Amino acid sequence: MKVKKVVLAYSGGLDTSVIIKWLKETYGCDVIAYCADLGQEDDIRAVKNKALKTGASKAYVVDLREEFAKDYVFPMLRANAVYEGAYLLGTSIARPLIAKKQIEIAKEEKADAVSHGATGKGNDQVRFELAYYALKPDMKVIAPWREWEFNSRESLINYAKKHGIPVPVTKAKPYSTDRNLFHISYEGGILEDPWAEPPENMFTLTVSPEKAPVKGVCLEIGYKDGNPVSIDNKKLSPANLLKKLNAIAGKHGIGRLDIVENRFVGMKSRGVYETPGGTILHIAHRAVESITLDRELLHLRDSLVPKYSELVYYGFWFSPEREALQGLIDKAQKGVTGTARLKLYKGNCIVSGRKAPKSLYSPELATFEAEEVYNQKDAEGFIKLNALRLKIQKLKK
Repeated sequence: MKVKKVVLAYSGGLDTSVIIKWLKETYGCDVIAYCADLGQEDDIRAVKNKALKTGASKAYVVDLREEFAKDYVFPMLRANAVYEGAYLLGTSIARPLIAKKQIEIAKEEKADAVSHGATGKGNDQVRFELAYYALKPDMKVIAPWREWEFNSRESLINYAKKHGIPVPVTKAKPYSTDRNLFHISYEGGILEDPWAEPPENMFTLTVSPEKAPVKGVCLEIGYKDGNPVSIDNKKLSPANLLKKLNAIAGKHGIGRLDIVENRFVGMKSRGVYETPGGTILHIAHRAVESITLDRELLHLRDSLVPKYSELVYYGFWFSPEREALQGLIDKAQKGVTGTARLKLYKGNCIVSGRKAPKSLYSPELATFEAEEVYNQKDAEGFIKLNALRLKIQKLKK
């Protein structure tokens, strides 16, 4: 494959640091590094300088924090997406936005290829490339992990040292991390043994529940049409709201997850995640929905959560089926407006109240005390009609 100019999704980590040098050696091409600022809190200027020093002819750093929160994280939260009952999809949801901007830069630079540092065993290669092809079907894609001779991160470290490329990963600390505004993930290396407990000094966003404050804290999260808009009545932008919740929840040990998940490519993988703010928002959203969503609409939406989550995890963000599901979900979220009150205490996020201006909850109907709204005798016919098929089934036997 002949390539003159490549736009590389660049993080400054081990893989992409080596890739710049490898692309130039292998293809003799011009390499443009592109770093998406998704709230990973790296020294972005240092990342840009490193790319240029490592051989990139040009380096883009694009602030995507607000777009990430508003147009990717929040739609996913409106769907209550959770993969395999636990994972809140923090890495998965970042990939389509990174890829979208990468394609835009490739068009602007008239590049004939794009490249990424995802391995040939993981999900990210699929997520990146499905997005590339959905947005620009004729784009050439270079995936070094599927081409080069390196077969481990240790061999990459040795190559980097040989060529004087500084890398943040060492043989003494050989796990991989991925961070953004929504979460941070850890995998590989010492975490590959699913029985091994993660070292406490590994965690970045959260303290251990044992070391969390003895006194809990209460906060109120306001929602409008399914989106969180305020904390304790103070309105915040999507990115700033997430950032503030991460700090509050992390201080109280909320948001850690250790799972073995099923990758799209077929293997099982152990991942450790921190999603402090996202965990709170997931719980708060459910609380507001409980008094604002019609029962059948809520149950219908919940039946779609596994499929929606799978589409995000597998990388089908730009697929027609995900967009169709999003349309239905967003229609259902109109009117999911209200406030959830939560208590945070030593790793626990406890709902302690919920209210809404147009709540469907009626104290008059729900009360066990005397009332004149609901005729309890009406339930007799309701029960008999629902029991009819059960009676017939038993009589036939």
